[in-house]
Amino acid sequence: MESEKILETIHMISDENLDVRTITMGISLLDCIDSDSDKACQKIYDKITTKAKDLVKVGEQIQEEYGIPIINKRVTVTPISLIAAASHDQDYVKYALTLDKAAHTLGIDFIGGYSALVQKGYQNGDKTLIKSIPEALAQTDLVCASVNVGSTRSGINMDAVAEMGQAVKKASELDFMKNAKMVIFCNAVEDNPFMAGGFCGVSEPDTVINVGVSGPGVVKKALEKVKGASMDVVAETIKQTAFKVTRMGQMVGAVASERLGVPFGIVDLSLAPTPAVGDSVAQVLEEIGLEQVGTHGTTAALAMLNDAVKKGGIMACSHVGGLSGAFIPVSEDAGMIDAVNAGTLTLSKLEAMTAVCSVGLDMIAVPGDTPAETISAMIADEAAIGMINNKTTAVRVIPVPGKKVGETVEFGGLLGHAPIMGVNPASSADMIHRGGLIPAPIHSFKN
Repeated sequence: MESEKILETIHMISDENLDVRTITMGISLLDCIDSDSDKACQKIYDKITTKAKDLVKVGEQIQEEYGIPIINKRVTVTPISLIAAASHDQDYVKYALTLDKAAHTLGIDFIGGYSALVQKGYQNGDKTLIKSIPEALAQTDLVCASVNVGSTRSGINMDAVAEMGQAVKKASELDFMKNAKMVIFCNAVEDNPFMAGGFCGVSEPDTVINVGVSGPGVVKKALEKVKGASMDVVAETIKQTAFKVTRMGQMVGAVASERLGVPFGIVDLSLAPTPAVGDSVAQVLEEIGLEQVGTHGTTAALAMLNDAVKKGGIMACSHVGGLSGAFIPVSEDAGMIDAVNAGTLTLSKLEAMTAVCSVGLDMIAVPGDTPAETISAMIADEAAIGMINNKTTAVRVIPVPGKKVGETVEFGGLLGHAPIMGVNPASSADMIHRGGLIPAPIHSFKN
């Protein structure tokens, strides 16, 4: 790693919104398992607050020394459904409260891992955790929840899909903002440093540092210099820019790893937008040549962008992981919001775009009276795209009580605001009520 070349990118920070979006410490809780839930929660609190006690301080030191903005300091833990199952408790909210208390003690931004992995079925703790998600999110500030309902290898657990539609609806009734901290996955990855879907997988080390880097503004500025050039040149420009950004992330991760005495895991280079001017993935796509995102050609442009970002990242760092690519959340991207309001970007087009981006239907606001079965069907569609294409897909949808199509909801902060998008009025209830398992696709059998 050549520090001089990395530091050449620092000028991108002031006017192109380049940042390290997060330094995330993964912490395994497997050694905190106890049949006494009070003892387990104490072990969890003690381990998190011990292992990550210097995370915020080190992040701030690196930011000051290198002049690189580090926006979030986060922690992910082993899926709590695996840890809490030994207790035989009928409610896991106390585990969520423990995570929240630890996060507040550390001064971090979020803690992820109130999670369950149910792609092929349930173990004892999964149903208890899923049932408790709405209440757990309502009673905490910094806890993020996720459930993996499908995979290419296992198929789609339609019972879990139905339950998660109900969970989203119940959470919205308690506090619709809490749905911004809940993600439903297919093919979830174990080293994702981004929230709300981050958790520390069981194959991860006892502790690990993962870094998430973002810079859609940097990519847009680079593309402005190649106006009118062929798509080959566009792809190469994106790749070279992603290389520089990933190098910066690798440097930050290596320094954080050394100072914290924790192994360095991966760099996740994901073009994750914010409401800030010039920090929009939609505007990157428009710089490629679309009058407005959502028009014909959008999916092709996004596919190229996502692929070029991954290629640049892999060249720059031998440990690229997480999701790495382009995120397309509606509420957090000014260009996406403009396209929805103009009518060029619809829910159906967004679904098509998720086949080639890094996640799925992300931060989508829908009418509060949307049936739970419709939300479940949206989850099923995204899971099917992920399962068939052997990629990660996710749903973070927010029903807003009292809001109708065309109205706007304010989330605030990095979550921005969102137009209420229309869903198909035809019912999917009979399909969702069938339950069962959608079998894995034929290409899953690779042994």
